[in-house]
Amino acid sequence: MEVSAIFDIGKTNKKFFLLDSDFKEVYREYTRFEEITDDDGFPCEDLDNLIDWMTKVYFKMANHPEYQIKSLNFSTYGASLVHLDAQGNRVAPFYNYLKPFPEELKERFVKDHGEKHAFELTTASPFMGMLNSGLQLYYLKYTKPELFSKIKRSVHFPQYLSALFTNEYVTDFTSLGCHTGLWDMANNKYAQWVIDEGLEDLMCPVVPSDTNFLKNGVRIGVGIHDSSSALVPYYNANHHPFTLISTGTWSICMNMYNQSVLTPEELNADCLNFLNPKGLSVKASRLFLGKHLSNTAREVSEYFGVDYQAYKSLKKSGLFVSKRMEETKLLFDHSVLKPERYGYENDPAPDFSIFDSYEDAMSQFFDEITDLQIQSLRLTLGQSEVKNIYVDGGFSSSEIFVQFLADKLPEYHVYSSSFPLGSALGAAVVVNHRNLPEGFLEKVYNVKLTEAVL
Repeated sequence: MEVSAIFDIGKTNKKFFLLDSDFKEVYREYTRFEEITDDDGFPCEDLDNLIDWMTKVYFKMANHPEYQIKSLNFSTYGASLVHLDAQGNRVAPFYNYLKPFPEELKERFVKDHGEKHAFELTTASPFMGMLNSGLQLYYLKYTKPELFSKIKRSVHFPQYLSALFTNEYVTDFTSLGCHTGLWDMANNKYAQWVIDEGLEDLMCPVVPSDTNFLKNGVRIGVGIHDSSSALVPYYNANHHPFTLISTGTWSICMNMYNQSVLTPEELNADCLNFLNPKGLSVKASRLFLGKHLSNTAREVSEYFGVDYQAYKSLKKSGLFVSKRMEETKLLFDHSVLKPERYGYENDPAPDFSIFDSYEDAMSQFFDEITDLQIQSLRLTLGQSEVKNIYVDGGFSSSEIFVQFLADKLPEYHVYSSSFPLGSALGAAVVVNHRNLPEGFLEKVYNVKLTEAVL
């Protein structure tokens, strides 16, 4: 059987899939790794362990008598660079994008390159420190100059994994366009601050995300940013305007039909522009929703003495009535989501005793996070003609989450995918240069409409 092999590397879960010629899954393998620490003692990805696992899994399946791998691609989280010397050896830790960015360095950047709002409007990304992978290079240049001097090439994470199999070093549009702070969106070139700092010389040639190299009879893709990859199957198989909510650790709303220029107000609400595989702009907004849900669910389950995983099977009750006395006053601590930016008042010390049961408490929590999700969503909707909203990834299997969205957005059609394979499927579509037929998502991946119940 001829198959496509896809590595889908998230911050938590590392996945490997084989998809047949119809893009149906025929094999999967998941793993997780404990983090190690960088040279400052901050947690980071164990890249050696990851590479060892990937190599073993790939060659195990390449030698499997049942499968013939014809293509290989990589979908990974963004905002991460691998720093190499002239021989392709790693010369620096694989720094975590959650690593704090020194305040004094931010002040230096502003002094040398102008106010941060100019950086944000030019690169269509909020100033987020290490979450702007370009600023990771700036950080190394001025805090670790000896280490920085060893760097001859900095490679985005998806392209680094691809290069392990091809020895070809490039930059794809989606990795470049995921809040890196590197790219001047309006002028389609590296930002002036990147050029002034001499960082452009460390970057690899920019190519479309469907670029691939033929190695030993296998078509090997250059890799793709996972959130952008999740968008691919939906616009490939869909002839109607839509917005995608790609969920996981981050919940990211993406609308390629909103071409309006980013405003300072949108930037302050964590709205930004991505680049799609062809280098075109995609309006996006972000919420750190997945981790927030799991942390809160653990606290609530401990309080009520129920299984931590119980929230995954919750359904929205028709009897649910919010306990909020005012619509904008929240009963849970959502500080990690910064609800004030949407006009909500956070509760930093929630009182679980006001709830009758675990189900009552978690229903209230889902009511609140879907309010915040909708505010984030509306940033990307803008004045576009979108009427279809797709929920992809981990939250797509949460019936209560999707039903709350559908009930609160009766003017839209809200769809969910019961099989969250979006990122891997997008990587497979891109490397194979394939078009998906109309109805593919409904037939193969059980994408279904959730009707509003009013």
